[in-house]
Amino acid sequence: MSEKPKYYITTAIAYTSGKPHIGNTYEIILADAIARYKRSKGYDVFFQTGTDEHGQKIELKAQEAGITPKEYVDNVAGEIRRIWDLMNTSYDKFIRTTDEDHEKQVQKIFKKLYDQGDIYKGYYEGMYCTPCESFFTESQLVDGKCPDCGREVLPAKEEAYFFKMSKYADRLIEHINAHPEFIQPVSRKNEMMNNFLLPGLQDLCVSRTSFKWGIPVDFDPKHVVYVWLDALTNYITGIGYECDKESTEQFKKEWPADLHLIGKDIIRFHTIYWPIFLMALDVPLPKQIFGHPWLLQGDGKMSKSKGNVLYADELVDFFGVDAVRYFVLHEMPFDNDGVITWELMVERMNSDLANTLGNLVNRTVSMTNKYFGGAVTNKGVAETEEEKAVDADLKAVTENTPKAVDSKMESLRVADAITEIFNLFKRCNKYIDETMPWALAKDEAKKERLETVLYNLIESIKAGAVLIESFMPETSEKILFQLGDGRVTDKPEILFARLDVDEVMKKVDELHPPVKEEESAKEDTPVIDIEAKPEITFEEFGKMQFQVGEIIACEEVKKSKKLLCSQVKVGSQVKQIVSGIKAHYKPEEMVGKKVMVLVNLKPAKLAGVLSEGMLLCAEDAEGNLALMTPEKEMPAGAEIC
Repeated sequence: MSEKPKYYITTAIAYTSGKPHIGNTYEIILADAIARYKRSKGYDVFFQTGTDEHGQKIELKAQEAGITPKEYVDNVAGEIRRIWDLMNTSYDKFIRTTDEDHEKQVQKIFKKLYDQGDIYKGYYEGMYCTPCESFFTESQLVDGKCPDCGREVLPAKEEAYFFKMSKYADRLIEHINAHPEFIQPVSRKNEMMNNFLLPGLQDLCVSRTSFKWGIPVDFDPKHVVYVWLDALTNYITGIGYECDKESTEQFKKEWPADLHLIGKDIIRFHTIYWPIFLMALDVPLPKQIFGHPWLLQGDGKMSKSKGNVLYADELVDFFGVDAVRYFVLHEMPFDNDGVITWELMVERMNSDLANTLGNLVNRTVSMTNKYFGGAVTNKGVAETEEEKAVDADLKAVTENTPKAVDSKMESLRVADAITEIFNLFKRCNKYIDETMPWALAKDEAKKERLETVLYNLIESIKAGAVLIESFMPETSEKILFQLGDGRVTDKPEILFARLDVDEVMKKVDELHPPVKEEESAKEDTPVIDIEAKPEITFEEFGKMQFQVGEIIACEEVKKSKKLLCSQVKVGSQVKQIVSGIKAHYKPEEMVGKKVMVLVNLKPAKLAGVLSEGMLLCAEDAEGNLALMTPEKEMPAGAEIC
């Protein structure tokens, strides 16, 4: 018996800056559909995903939250994994870049590249984008802003290690030209070649000294490893790559990866930096890198800062897991951005899922029970030429659909593959209209023809249900259970209930009240939209204790550029609170202020100093902070309610 062919598929690891929106979640669902399909075709699949947990952005968010970076990423990584599991994704490994074995290998990789002369020490001076963790020259900026995310960049100069990218550029160009399937779609390949590789690569900054939340360079610990060098290597460390000795049997089996599935916004890192790192390590390149398009909310890119974010768990509450899976997979074109709206979700729910598929299964099970007590066999009766023709056509579509789906999936055209399966379901519905079982049932002489019709229907729907398993696994299981093995269930289960779009939008508006036009039109009053957090109950809110505090002493935290340590009088107690506000307040300015305090926050150490609460601040779009103070004079300890 021949050994199963292997298939190693990865997603980009999710950055732990916050809860992933449905645009982020699309990638794990897409990868899961591909992984499930490959398993169905007999492949031994290894499917890896995970979280990217280092960098300056994480360090800053943790400081703002008053917790350690590790506590912060533990919380977010747990939320990401919860959503991945909610969406019924069948990953085999969830790697975290804070995993000890990964961190050790990254240090060894950095040392190896340094020892062989691919990395050298120098100084970096340029423009830095904190959200993207990337340096840029003035010429690379777009309208003075980050070319990747469009946000503000700041001048930065620091000692750093650099990787000699140009040393491997020609070799990478040669590989891309010799392997046209390496970067997909072709438009992504053309972008990388014309905009980056052919004009010439600059050496890449691969370490930082201005923050600490990263993997230390073990031979020069004031440096931490560049977050992308750390993150990209997860694809090999997660399967047992060993830098300084023979790698594990799993690595030998799985590598090279068959598919890196990533968003188009990080294509440069995966098709230029990553292959060059691998060349320097003398490790084979992955077989294919697919940069999928974005899922847009309405007419714009989904962005937490824009406040137009949809979350998978919220959509699941309205539509169910498989309906959300169907929508994001079916509505995303191969090479263009897709669009998601509440209204479009309802439309697809009603037309494709409730009507085309759900009603088809319901009618078939009901008629089989009504006319034959739940069991039919193939009588093979088709007496007229018309009957023979419709039977033959249904059979042909049923037999050809798996081939069509195979063809689409081979080229990663997942939306087209789903369309092929639903074309089969549509053909089944048409077959019902053509054969009119209800009319056949009125004529006893047509009983065997009726049984043949229902048998044909059941077999064709079963074939479609088997094919849809990769995309809608729970639905596939429910359909196959209802159709049974020789006998259908006594009562059909409603797979998808029709929804009223007005009722859905009313509930959505209750969850997310729309901004009134007159309010949004006030240009003289600046506003900021921030990411909406999950709803909490009044009881949950009641667990948080807010009080007025008076700062009676304040000093800088040694060995920290951002932290102040305040002694805050709250009633008869004095609490020590560490805050990342040194850039906005001097210690002497703090003393005497009445402030709002979250009193019962779990104590945590920041820069080695115990913090026993949190001072509440407001932040504007430029990152300026202001302490929240009571409007009127209030005593220290007054409850904020």
